[in-house]
Amino acid sequence: MEAALTSGGSVSRYVVFSHGQEGGPWGRKISALAEVARSEGYEAESVDYRGIDHPRSRITRLVDFCKELQGDLVLVGSSLGGFVSVASASLLHARGVFLIAPALYTEGLPQLRPGVLDCPATVVHGWHDEVVPYEHSVRFAKEYGAALHLLEGDHRLHNQLRVINHLFEYFLIALDLPPPAFE
Repeated sequence: MEAALTSGGSVSRYVVFSHGQEGGPWGRKISALAEVARSEGYEAESVDYRGIDHPRSRITRLVDFCKELQGDLVLVGSSLGGFVSVASASLLHARGVFLIAPALYTEGLPQLRPGVLDCPATVVHGWHDEVVPYEHSVRFAKEYGAALHLLEGDHRLHNQLRVINHLFEYFLIALDLPPPAFE
């Protein structure tokens, strides 16, 4: 993605949130994570998918929404929003993807195309998720070399919001670090 300069000469940076099937664009987790994003110098945006049930239509909505944003792009998705974020990441040249209990490898969803992810990713999932088995996130993390954090919690992970905020802050900071030098 071509980086746009702000009036101060710095690159515009965006975090774009994708909520789950039953959620809304500014729910509890997204609102909390948006504060973290802003504190790290990102503009926070959230796509409203309410009334859009088909996953491919949600992917189209996210891609269309992000076409207007010029600069670095980090995608954050929860549940079905996680699937949408992963499926869209390479199309949008995302700088990173942060996933919360993502609906990956879930029956009824389209299969992800091979090599769908070409950027750093972190996955957070609850051990007691009753909607999406945590094993799906383990499989994804293994296949794509993503960081994986399994937490004591259910699908919504509301009891782990402080931990998720810290993990997200670390994720954003790590995106700005230079790659490790190999000897």
